[in-house]
Amino acid sequence: MKRIICVGNRYRPGDDAGPRVHDRLAQRPLPPGVELYDGGLGGLNLLELVETAREAVFVDNVRGFAAPGEVVLLRGVDLPCEAGQAFDHASGLAYLLRALPHVCPGPLPDVSIVGLEGEADETGIERAADLALRQVTVPTATAHAASASGGGTP
Repeated sequence: MKRIICVGNRYRPGDDAGPRVHDRLAQRPLPPGVELYDGGLGGLNLLELVETAREAVFVDNVRGFAAPGEVVLLRGVDLPCEAGQAFDHASGLAYLLRALPHVCPGPLPDVSIVGLEGEADETGIERAADLALRQVTVPTATAHAASASGGGTP
C-alpha cells in the first residue's frame, strides 16, 4: 500500500500546509492502491501507518531547505536525521523517521517528504499536492526526475 500522510496544525499558519494539501487531495480521485491520511499532530502515533506501507509520502512544512514559498522533495540522505527528545508532533518527522528502523519488523518502506518552506499560498499548496500524488503514481526514478523540474529539490 502507498500512503500520503499530511501532517501539521491546520490552525497555525506556517504549520498548516499538510492539512491544506490533504483537503486538496481529498477532492481528487486517488489511484488504486493509494491511501490519503490527515496525520494532524499525530507524532509517533503515525508509525503504524508508515510501518505497514510499501511507500509513505509525508507532506509538511519545512524550514531551512529552500526559499520561502518553495516546494521541495526530500528523500534518502536529504531526510532530516536530527530530532529533539519530545514524543509528539513538536519533535517533528525527524524523530518519527529516526524511530522507524527500530520498530518496523519488516522491510522499511520508501519514505519521502514533500515540504513547503514557510507559509504556503494556494499555488504552493497545489504544487505540493501534485508532487505528492506524482510520488505515488509513477516509478521512483521517473518521479525524482520530474520533481527536479516541477516540484523543486533541495
